[in-house]
Amino acid sequence: MEHARTFTPGRRYFSKCVAAMAQMFLMASACCAQSANPSPSVPPASAAKPSTAAATPWSQELDKYPGLLDDFERLLEKLRSTLQFPGARNESRLLPLLPETTMSYAAFSNYGDVIHQALGVFRQELQASAVLRDWWGHGQLAESGPQMLDSLEKFSQLHQYLGDEIVVAGAMEDEHPKLVMVAEVRKPGLKKELQQWMAQLADKGTAGVRVLDVQELAIAETKHPAEGLVVLVRSDFVVAASDLVTLRSFNARLAKGGREFVATPFGQRIVKEYGSGVTILSATDLRKILDQVPPGTKQNQETLQRSGFADVKYLVWEHTMIAGQSVSQSELSFSGPRHGTAAWLANPVPLGSLDFVSPKAIMAGTVVLTSPTKIFEDTKELAGSSNANSFAALAQGEQALKLSLRDDLLSHLGPEMTVELDSVAAPKPLWKAILKVDDANHIQQTLRTLFVVAHFEMGQSDHGEVTYYSVRVPSAKDPTEIDYAFVDGYLIVASSQKAVADAVELHGSSESLGKSKKFLAALPPGHSLEASGLLYENPSAMAALQLGQLAPRMAEPLAQLSKEVAPAVICIYGEESAIRSASANGAIDFGAVLVGAAIAIPNLLRSKMAMNEASAVGSVRTVVVAQVTYSVAYPKRGYAPDLATLGPDPRGGTAESAEHAGLLRENLANEACTADAWCTNSGFHFRVTSRCKQKLCKEYVVVATPVDGNTGARSFCATSDGVIRFKAGDPLTAPVSAAECQGWKPLQ
Repeated sequence: MEHARTFTPGRRYFSKCVAAMAQMFLMASACCAQSANPSPSVPPASAAKPSTAAATPWSQELDKYPGLLDDFERLLEKLRSTLQFPGARNESRLLPLLPETTMSYAAFSNYGDVIHQALGVFRQELQASAVLRDWWGHGQLAESGPQMLDSLEKFSQLHQYLGDEIVVAGAMEDEHPKLVMVAEVRKPGLKKELQQWMAQLADKGTAGVRVLDVQELAIAETKHPAEGLVVLVRSDFVVAASDLVTLRSFNARLAKGGREFVATPFGQRIVKEYGSGVTILSATDLRKILDQVPPGTKQNQETLQRSGFADVKYLVWEHTMIAGQSVSQSELSFSGPRHGTAAWLANPVPLGSLDFVSPKAIMAGTVVLTSPTKIFEDTKELAGSSNANSFAALAQGEQALKLSLRDDLLSHLGPEMTVELDSVAAPKPLWKAILKVDDANHIQQTLRTLFVVAHFEMGQSDHGEVTYYSVRVPSAKDPTEIDYAFVDGYLIVASSQKAVADAVELHGSSESLGKSKKFLAALPPGHSLEASGLLYENPSAMAALQLGQLAPRMAEPLAQLSKEVAPAVICIYGEESAIRSASANGAIDFGAVLVGAAIAIPNLLRSKMAMNEASAVGSVRTVVVAQVTYSVAYPKRGYAPDLATLGPDPRGGTAESAEHAGLLRENLANEACTADAWCTNSGFHFRVTSRCKQKLCKEYVVVATPVDGNTGARSFCATSDGVIRFKAGDPLTAPVSAAECQGWKPLQ
């Protein structure tokens, strides 16, 4: 296979994705720093200043390690120029293996080698740069950094055992989703590697995954209904499934060598995509999914039919190379001509409104609609009797004003509409909206009537051949001013008269976004500005905007890296029986996403788990205090038998009693929080059980256990001795006794 590095035009897009990777890297480490150093004394109001809270740790790091930014920029550039991504695949040896009941499909390349390359580059730069090495060893990532590298290394090692493609497929059987992941086995030893990794994860408190061979699969027993992932390692394939039954069924298919799926219409649709070459491919049989949905009321079925989306067929998305350029394409197909809401998107037309858009815009979006009046009528029909009163009130208002929303406004609006965002800076964001119109005078008369009735203050000024209108909308604080003008069949509305004037000036020049060479070069190969819709994003502006709050001093340098990157442009096309989209933004490359995600996700999850565990410890401590208070207030009862007893009276009021002491809030101790039921709060299950005789409870145990392996890695408990203890491992399914709790390790 040919590496993507061969295609020079595709390589220049990677700088944006490595900048995105860096941003996730910063966010993850910032989250770790905050979770590791909680500040209970900080008042809640501080949460209203995210930019300061997020920027402070990195500002301190940059002051402490001069030159870190330059070294970090060199690292990103080295990654951009060095990493080689897998080439496109023109066939799949895994696709025929799937069952004919498959309703969803996803296939992607093996990116283990990409991660291995990235690790090699990072370690080389770490050795070459004393500043980067010092920061890595003593900065915010001194503790978590090596763990991240270890996880990435293990990930890349596992992928060396796998073939070039990994496929994930889903089906619905007996109203339950069934998932299967399959890949070819490249060399022996995979089972041992997987078992070692699962053992390491189990030691860290992560729920285990069973790894079996064919003989072990035959005698394996289901542990519990939601047993989690089960992996089968054969000599030719490795298969992971959501349960044992699904895994055995798939293994039997492999033995038979069936090819039923590729003979189905859905299978044939997927085979067709491979013909042009893909690096990532996903597809969903929407028709099968709709057939699985239980029929609703007759009215709901009729509404779905009128919307046109009852005719959806397939949703397909692919990432591939066209003319040496990285391209993403999608298709939502219908079984017949689009109608109803599904037909609101019009056929492609030249997007003239982009001549009013600034090339410096942060983002912009354009849509071409079939007809505003048709959309209005369809909305009334879809709303039905439930919103009849709203439309009746509208009719009464129209009669009083002697105008028609449909005939006097909507019928004179053209199909094309564009929205542009130039700035989100306080105190006034800068924006524009450009609408195609066919009768400017009639629309102005209608608007004037509406503004007079609403008591909006209006203004008007002429500059050359253009008349500018202003409207001041009353507000409890400062009034909001909106300005607009009609130019060459378009209505330009903006946040200021200057913004309107700038749009008019752009329209008369060759410097608008629609005429920008950089923008036009970013369009997907073979596509022009004749479309049904378009989404535009300025990478340097977005980088500065997003990083400005996270790390202000890093925003400008990292934004500079994006200046040579082509804009992100997605073109949308309405066809008779399909809606398609295309984008040539190479930053979507899945390999880069994997590198960034592999760095960021473990730390983000770890930070979230740390916050959940800290909250759980705090709740256990609160319960301990409540139990002591309860035993003093009601000595004949001793300790409360459950959380509900410590909580408020479900009937309301503030009265306290031995049955409802009101010592805990409802989110932790409502009436359902009995000794026989778990209560859930902040990713943890809680329960209090007690040892009682004749309503006198002399001992209790409070337990907090994660909802699942993603919300926490440790369970906590406490008894009447007041010591909070913990135990790593899978979430508990039943409470523990006081003796068992006291055998756990005390929390330091």
